[in-house]
Amino acid sequence: MGGEQRLPLPLSSPVAAEPRRAEGGSPPPAAAAALERKEGRERGRRAVGKFPLHVLVWNNDYRRLDEELQDKDVDQRDPRGRTLLHLAVSLGYIESAKVLLQHKADVTKENAQGWTVLHEAVSTGDPEMVHMILQHRDYQQTSMTLGGVPELLQKINETPDFYVEMKWEFTSWVPLVSRVCPSDVCRIWKSGAKLRVDITLLGFENMSWERGRRSLIFKGEDTGGWAELIEINHDDKFVTTERFEISQHMKRLTLGSMTPKRKDVERRLTSPIINTCLDTKNIAFERTTSGFWVWRTEKAEGVNGYEAKVYTANNVNVVTKIRTEHLTEEEKKRYKADRNPLESFLGTVEHEYGAQDLTTEFATINNPTAITLEEYFNPEFELKDRDIGRPKEVTIRTQKFKATLWMSEEFPLSLMEQVTPIIDLMARTSAHFARLRDFITLEFPPGFPVKIEIPLFHVLNARITFENVNGCRTADKPSSQIGGGAQCETSGATFEVDQSVFEIPKSYHVQDDGRNIHVQDEDNEIMQFAIQQSLLESSGNKEMGVHSNGAVAYSQDFNLQYQRALQESFLTSAGMLTITSLRIGSGLCWNC
Repeated sequence: MGGEQRLPLPLSSPVAAEPRRAEGGSPPPAAAAALERKEGRERGRRAVGKFPLHVLVWNNDYRRLDEELQDKDVDQRDPRGRTLLHLAVSLGYIESAKVLLQHKADVTKENAQGWTVLHEAVSTGDPEMVHMILQHRDYQQTSMTLGGVPELLQKINETPDFYVEMKWEFTSWVPLVSRVCPSDVCRIWKSGAKLRVDITLLGFENMSWERGRRSLIFKGEDTGGWAELIEINHDDKFVTTERFEISQHMKRLTLGSMTPKRKDVERRLTSPIINTCLDTKNIAFERTTSGFWVWRTEKAEGVNGYEAKVYTANNVNVVTKIRTEHLTEEEKKRYKADRNPLESFLGTVEHEYGAQDLTTEFATINNPTAITLEEYFNPEFELKDRDIGRPKEVTIRTQKFKATLWMSEEFPLSLMEQVTPIIDLMARTSAHFARLRDFITLEFPPGFPVKIEIPLFHVLNARITFENVNGCRTADKPSSQIGGGAQCETSGATFEVDQSVFEIPKSYHVQDDGRNIHVQDEDNEIMQFAIQQSLLESSGNKEMGVHSNGAVAYSQDFNLQYQRALQESFLTSAGMLTITSLRIGSGLCWNC
């Protein structure tokens, strides 16, 4: 009111030339820092504008989020590698998470550090959040498992009929465990869009290997519009079938049918978060050589009648990550006390980062270091040890392995066209096949891997051999006189599978729509089993306790005896185990 209006000063004015420059034309350090902060805030504001949906999640504006999600990519990622759902769960915003799930956000996506949405939900310690995410994860996994079957069957429809056996042999470098490692011969028949897989090793549960005679039959049509799944229990003469079209199946599969049990939620909230992956980013295939010095030659071996070149795959790591920030102090103490003797023997290297020291008055439980909107969405801003979500307490175990391949260019089957789709099908219901699938997706040397030796779990390796190709047209046991390579080379006629292979025995009881597909999470159970067997067989002592969550408690005597047994084998073991424990306030890139 009546104030004198200021005119813009000319550039030559000493006042307009702020900030005043020191000798040499550079602004004072304080002014330069202020200018840099201003420019950083401006960059942050521009970055925020590129992620409008993530900003709505950040502010938990779930009503507007629901409106804005129409025809938008619900799985887009922010500069920190989080999807919308990952961001909502990490911040503990259950309202936004519900909206995103209603818009079919993918629960199985991993963030930049390799953690799933369920892992982050458990980290919040919120039972309602865990229940909701677990339910949607099971629903989505079942939908993908069944929904992908017709497409995979259509892929193999054009390829010739064949029969092949996959011999699985499990080995372990841990003393005494190898004596109880199982083996199995997986028989496979393929005809058109029909597939039958016979197995006898069903999995691992309740601290023991499960065995039985099972047949899995998949039937599809040329267009891939429908599929029929049949599981035959030859021991009980019982059959469960499920035939579905993609559209009709999705109508029958309901979210309510996937409601998790209360004890499953409680078990996750009172147990460490465990994630195991096969790290092959630095893998290198090298020809194996034999002989001495100048007489060394590249190694080749005969595998079931086929000449195979032997390769070693170096830099194969099994990486296990364990998080405990959601546990109570009592649960953490129990977990540390029950840590298996292998870890106790080798020890750990721990690095402590006090995330609580970075806490400010503006912090919240899921944003303990008070990261601002502009800081988070600016990809050029270094968060360093700061991150959203609970400060992570992570243990990383890395075990180095050498995988071995026997590659044959004479083998009559195609890995990509005939075998990979079958392994992909089986990987949906078998943890062992899932590990094999992860490995065969790598770029192999020329030929077919007639034999593969790869790590499966912490203490188990698997040797898979493909044999007896086209050696059996029916479901009867193949003749022992039929060889691998000789059979295919001498047979001029086109191989055809007898269609009786895909028929259900008449004396068996059939239950329609009764199949329950379940992918077992066997990593932790197999580790517990391996240690239990070693302890029982090396010491003969039975004083072991089992917690309600399945963990095995060991006495001090067990640890000492097992350590002595391990020490001798470990000195000669080719595997090198490193364990690193970190307490960190930010995500860590595992590159898995």
